Amino acid sequence: MNRRVTQQDVAKKANVHVTTVSLALRNHPSLPVTTRERLRTLADKMGYRPDPALSALINYRTKSRAHIQTPTIAYITNWNTRWGWKHDRPHAEFYAGAVARAHELGYQLEHFWMGEPDLTHKRMSNMLGARGIRGVIIASHRYEIDTPLHFAWANFSAVKIDFFPHEPTLHNVTNDQRAIIQLAMRHVTAAGYRRVGFVMDRQWDLGVDLAWSAGCLAEQQLLAPKNRIPLLLFSQAAPGKDPDHEDRSVPRAIFEAWFRQFRPDALISTRQFVQAPLVEAGIAVPRDLGFADILLNTFDGKTAGVRQNCRRVGELAVEILASQLQQNIYGLPAYPTATLVEGTWLDGASLPRRNGADSRISSPARRPTRLAQS
Repeated sequence: MNRRVTQQDVAKKANVHVTTVSLALRNHPSLPVTTRERLRTLADKMGYRPDPALSALINYRTKSRAHIQTPTIAYITNWNTRWGWKHDRPHAEFYAGAVARAHELGYQLEHFWMGEPDLTHKRMSNMLGARGIRGVIIASHRYEIDTPLHFAWANFSAVKIDFFPHEPTLHNVTNDQRAIIQLAMRHVTAAGYRRVGFVMDRQWDLGVDLAWSAGCLAEQQLLAPKNRIPLLLFSQAAPGKDPDHEDRSVPRAIFEAWFRQFRPDALISTRQFVQAPLVEAGIAVPRDLGFADILLNTFDGKTAGVRQNCRRVGELAVEILASQLQQNIYGLPAYPTATLVEGTWLDGASLPRRNGADSRISSPARRPTRLAQS
């Protein structure tokens, strides 16, 4: 049985101290990049592989030591106001999940707002660097402020929550909105509804990179053509509302014209978009119409829909970032990854099962690939 190659062996071959090899293998920024690359290449050529048990022990001992100061992760937002994103429940839950997981992993999360007067990207980057902050979470950036972030990225490990800003391209964690709308469509049709309408604020769809409309259109391809109802994407903010409060509803005239023309037997939307026009038109849920909410916030059994699991998005962002920090991985990733969090379907009285409906829900991979025919 061959003896395991150790860091001491690599150090002897390279004629350096074993500590230098250890730092190089951990990609520690205290060594020049050329030194790190040379020693890592040599170690790989010699067949060095880390001992998982030893690595776990070292990591445990490092975390167990008393720290003079808890390391900080920067949580950087760019909303209309400093705390406006807290009025948007998914974004508030992203933050809550990130704060809780950071605490569990021995970090503290500190919020920074890009909207501070005279705060440039360079100043923000320099400020973080001066404070020794190496970990950054980019979160709660409004889609209309899709400005590339020009930080000194070589100095930071970074993860982005949600879709914006698009540049630079970072590791990304978000809700799988396309899969969420498809999950809702599958449950609604399995409950016996055939003409399923989708109502969404166009701005909200833009805010998820059109993932909602993409998922709905994809799922419609499995329906008979006669049951494919055009999406109702509207664009009208509720008058007189604070822009940080996402209180919107589809205008009654637009909704009633669409409803009369296409006669859906079920709606997928979120309650705030459709409740007012439904009441004004005298349409009762579930008497006249089944309803599923894809941003389900109450879990009392009255409303069917999808719980988005936004806290898990925040938790995962911290976990991915902590892993990079522990491995001293800094700079823009050569191969950015996307981690998508699925939703959880919850049955509710707003979507009663129709007689004869097949309650089984199959995954997309198991569904027939042949498109439905009229």
